[in-house]
Amino acid sequence: MEAKVITPEVISDFRNVLNALGRSVHTVTRYLFDVTSFARFLDGREATAEAAREFRDSLMSCGYAPGSVNTKLASLFSFFHSLGWEGCETPRVLIQKDAYISEDAELTLEDYRRLLAAARCPRDRLVLEALGGTGIRVSELRYFTLEDVRKRDIRVQCKRKIRRIMIPEALGRQLEDYAAEQGITSGVIFRRKNGAALDRVAIWRLMKAAGRRAGLLPSKVHPHNLRKLFARMFLENGGTLEQLCDVLGHSSMETTRIYIKTSGAEHRRIVEGLGLVPCQEEEPEDEPETEPAAEPEETESEDGEKLETAAPSKADGKPHGAKKPFPRRKNKRRKGKRAKK
Repeated sequence: MEAKVITPEVISDFRNVLNALGRSVHTVTRYLFDVTSFARFLDGREATAEAAREFRDSLMSCGYAPGSVNTKLASLFSFFHSLGWEGCETPRVLIQKDAYISEDAELTLEDYRRLLAAARCPRDRLVLEALGGTGIRVSELRYFTLEDVRKRDIRVQCKRKIRRIMIPEALGRQLEDYAAEQGITSGVIFRRKNGAALDRVAIWRLMKAAGRRAGLLPSKVHPHNLRKLFARMFLENGGTLEQLCDVLGHSSMETTRIYIKTSGAEHRRIVEGLGLVPCQEEEPEDEPETEPAAEPEETESEDGEKLETAAPSKADGKPHGAKKPFPRRKNKRRKGKRAKK
């Protein structure tokens, strides 16, 4: 039986399989990176289910997010399956899906407008508007050619699928004006200074820079959040989930549902409005109790007349105006005088 050892030749064969299946450049790069990381972890050992489990646990101990760990395990599963290496898979990390989007991770419409206002130049602003206004993936921006922009209709090919993207009229006019100013007569609109098309790394950088200038949290600013913002706005403006699934290019509506989770603010509004925890009314503060004024005491004089004296005070408990008796002095006898007598 052939040993299941990951060698450069085996990784090269895996690349050929991915290319034959029509995987995107980004997917091929990520899969190969994950398999290479696993090969370094093995350090010449044979690939087994136990080794894959150790690799998973080491990633978790290094602080990788559960979602990132599962992504790497998915790459290994595809690798094992393509080579026919049965019994090498390991279970993924179980993750309970969140019911709503964290407020620190959600890009709101107001955040989006601040991001546009903070764009460094007209090209960067149009890149953000193209991603947010059409819901395309960052790797699909290269399909924005002047010829298709004039038709307001773009054909995008990704993951062996071809779909049509409609360009809003306002965005189309801005793109045409930008192309005229830059002297672009055909081909890709979004370019570098050397004429090459913008890649995903450059798009990430310009978006992160705009986010810093806008004062937004880094967790909110990444291209995929623009795609999620488009999905939420599409449904709020009358689109259906089936239509959104086709526009985003998803094979399953379950994937589309991930994009339309309730925002943190909306989820809080729903929970607070359930009325299951009654609000406690503020009780008025108790006023300090005051003792009723004491009535004056009546005393009789030696002649039998009634005299009124003040009530005793709280300080000493004695009637006001009463004279304090003089203390008695002790009779100290002096021994010296007795001795003289």
